[in-house]
Amino acid sequence: MAEQLGLAESVKNTLVGTIRGAGEVANAVTDAVSSTLVHAIKGTGAVGAALTGAVSDVVRGGVQGVTQIGGDVGEASKGALIGVLRGTKEVGTEAMTSVAEGASTAVKSVSAVGGDVASAAKSAVEGAIEGARELGLDATKAASAAATGALKGAGEVSVTAVEQVRNALTGVIAGVKMVAIEPFKPSPKE
Repeated sequence: MAEQLGLAESVKNTLVGTIRGAGEVANAVTDAVSSTLVHAIKGTGAVGAALTGAVSDVVRGGVQGVTQIGGDVGEASKGALIGVLRGTKEVGTEAMTSVAEGASTAVKSVSAVGGDVASAAKSAVEGAIEGARELGLDATKAASAAATGALKGAGEVSVTAVEQVRNALTGVIAGVKMVAIEPFKPSPKE
């Protein structure tokens, strides 16, 4: 757990200094998340639960760092997902699972700091699409993974968050037609 806290703190501290100096939120988050994730995966050989934990920590650190300096958490979500894709691609790990985890964490982290979960979800999907296109991956699959993750994260926040995220993820986002994805539905009470 100490190492996991270290990943989030490392990303957060890197971002605070970088954004204060340059002011570019999305690029700073992308670079910080990608490089921290690559180092964490290469250093520990993270796979499975360890990989999703590392993704969660670096994305959370990104949102916290941007929040600390008063930046746009939507841009942080977008940059985080691009960074997740770059990082996982560089070390050859499962990209779409990481995208779903990153989007879920972005929504939960933005909610935890009182931000707009709908904006975070839409920005995370935009980041997944942009990152996938940049790396030659299937943008539709990346969008679907991010949307599924965002809905899952919203489900861990509240029913209202699920509605907000679902409404934000309709239509066409960054040229990709979104399809309603409901990985979970509350069980009907008998």
